[in-house]
Amino acid sequence: MKKGILLVNLGSPDAPTRKAVRPYLDEFLMDKRVIDLPGLFRNLLVRGIILNTRPGRSAKAYKKIWWEEGSPLIIISERFQEKLQKLTEMPVALGMRYGSMSIKKALDELAEKEVTEVLLVPLYPHYAMSSYETVVVKALEDQRKHHPSMKLTTMPAFYSNEDYIKVLGDSIAEQLKDFEYDHMLFSYHGIPERHIRKSDPTKFHCKIDGSCCNTNSVAHHTCYRHQCFATTEAVRKYLGLSEDKVSSSFQSRIAGDTWLKPYTDYEFERFAKEGKKRLAVITPAFVADCLETLEEIAMEGEEEFIEAGGSAFKHVACLNDSDPWVSLMAHWVNDWAETAKLPV
Repeated sequence: MKKGILLVNLGSPDAPTRKAVRPYLDEFLMDKRVIDLPGLFRNLLVRGIILNTRPGRSAKAYKKIWWEEGSPLIIISERFQEKLQKLTEMPVALGMRYGSMSIKKALDELAEKEVTEVLLVPLYPHYAMSSYETVVVKALEDQRKHHPSMKLTTMPAFYSNEDYIKVLGDSIAEQLKDFEYDHMLFSYHGIPERHIRKSDPTKFHCKIDGSCCNTNSVAHHTCYRHQCFATTEAVRKYLGLSEDKVSSSFQSRIAGDTWLKPYTDYEFERFAKEGKKRLAVITPAFVADCLETLEEIAMEGEEEFIEAGGSAFKHVACLNDSDPWVSLMAHWVNDWAETAKLPV
């Protein structure tokens, strides 16, 4: 059997234009693991309302962060793939959950290289039905439909892996070495609270009551909220920071529903009013910078914090294609190839 690696990230429209953004948003928002309403209601919401208003606004946001080479998320992911390929003998393919760089195309690429056993690497540190889970489900669907003889193994979420925490912590420390901050905020992508309950295999543990995330349970294997807090705490301990110096929040909520709290924009205002004038913001739900980190946090977030009375704002870049991060991924995939051992 010949082994290969399939890296999968979120995806991006092909251009920062309304015409390109609309089909991308349609595919993204019609995913039942992103908007988990019944099909008819999801169709009415997305195609009857959202797609008539949001593509133009999103295109403007994409234009603000678009690189000359293309989408930052795509370019960074491609650079990561190229670096990783140099550190492993296995073919490495890159696919996206949404957009033209599909998972199917990546599987086709591996099949052309006679790969029969694939390690699927969802490029998300944490498990959520709207990110990690939808990548796994889509990859399995495409593999079974188009390449039924392939064997697919999935890398687990690595949110608390000691080596990952070290790489993340070192990256944060390096980027903040010349920035004196009053507080460090770990801002994670937000999801509706009901997604947490839906992902709970016990159907009773996750109460989102302030204690369940700290009570050991099998539910933690698929609990995004617990895993986010666990990442923050692990990095805090690794960096030797006091508990009052670090906190977590959640960004990118949609009005009309209850999402994970505290909300990042509310925290920006609270910190500024409480006298925490110099803020460092980490966005570890992503391993590659994207629209959400570069525009929503690094641009809009800074503006919100300064308007609320803050004086200095530093967004810490994601791991992107940094050499320590690439080296760690190479260690993981090569270890899998040699011993079938996956990071936990």
